[in-house]
Amino acid sequence: MKAKELRQKSPAELGDELLKLRREQFNLRMAQASGASARPDQFGKVRRNVARVKTVLGEKARTGGDRSDKR
Repeated sequence: MKAKELRQKSPAELGDELLKLRREQFNLRMAQASGASARPDQFGKVRRNVARVKTVLGEKARTGGDRSDKR
């Protein structure tokens, strides 16, 4: 998932995406704790995706919401 794609989504959609990513992060931690972690590379990927979503949410909050950048 790229930041450019995230900037096109509404804050509500970004909130849903963040919730989905946080659940996936929790499930990965629980799988690791139970010893069944088959995808150790996913920890960093999910963490970076959470950071991307939070960054875009912060940008939208500072700029006033649904305005999409034309960069």
